[in-house]
Amino acid sequence: MSEANREWVITEYSGTSGLELREYTPKQAGPGEVRLKTEAFALNWGDMDLMQGRYSFNFSQLPARIGCEAVGVVDQIGEGVTGIELGERYCTLPYFYDMKGVSGDTVIINAQYLTKAPDGMSATEAGSIWMQFMTAYYPIAELARAAPGVNILVTAATSTAGYSALEIGRIKGANMIGTSRFEYNREYLMQGGASHVYIGEGENLPESLKEFTDGAGVHAVFDSVGAGMIPQYSKALAKDAQIFTFGTLDEKLPELPMMELYQANATFKPYSLFHYIEDAEWKQKGLSFVYEALASGQIQPNVDKVFQMEEFREAWKYLRAPRKTHGKVMIKV
Repeated sequence: MSEANREWVITEYSGTSGLELREYTPKQAGPGEVRLKTEAFALNWGDMDLMQGRYSFNFSQLPARIGCEAVGVVDQIGEGVTGIELGERYCTLPYFYDMKGVSGDTVIINAQYLTKAPDGMSATEAGSIWMQFMTAYYPIAELARAAPGVNILVTAATSTAGYSALEIGRIKGANMIGTSRFEYNREYLMQGGASHVYIGEGENLPESLKEFTDGAGVHAVFDSVGAGMIPQYSKALAKDAQIFTFGTLDEKLPELPMMELYQANATFKPYSLFHYIEDAEWKQKGLSFVYEALASGQIQPNVDKVFQMEEFREAWKYLRAPRKTHGKVMIKV
């Protein structure tokens, strides 16, 4: 199979056991589309949810490719596409990708979901940044309006999106609070931008949050855990607090603690980055922030480990295990 084009697909919604590496014949880019020769693609927790059939959408049919975050060189431009340069390196932006996943030697994608790879980076670095920083940007910078005096809680903060939220909040001057189950992650989170770190699984969390915020409570929560944490941090919400939930790491949908939400006049918002990417004005706000923060050195790529194409299953096993190192897990094509 080494000389043929290859792609990873899922054949059933059973997680990694449903994955299959197969040969394929590349398709041509259609109107409005661009084809990339893939250099690398990223693993994301949402992809695992999708592989298990418990994401916000399913594929229209199986088998189907996994993933929406890749980097590659443009080798074909479809009719009507402007502003894309043949032979140049571009990154995909997260999108509702259905049958156009990125886990193959070539990727065909609508041109609106491409952005130029930042200068001076390797392929794996360039392909690692967009999901994590764009996911965090909108809730932290735009919706919660991170600034001095704003208290923001980030659960599971060693995740790539969680860590990016700490970094963006730090840039904006907010009081950022990160959570982790493990004490060995404390220094990492402080380096990322946490003003305070909570270690545990929810025990004594309300008391800790009150202490970290001088009794004011948290104005916003960036939560990827799901059911496990919300009954705890809801007891320490500031007035008009916003809860942005974007994942279920504990594999359970949250049951809302309505009394606490009433008391705080809080807003619970299921959040999806894809909708912001699809809006041209919102998309440009996020892109401008990330490019400028990269250029100024305020943020930078953080790739933990790179696996080869054949090691896709092993990469997922690595991502899901407790780690003492953190950052993006990438597949080199």
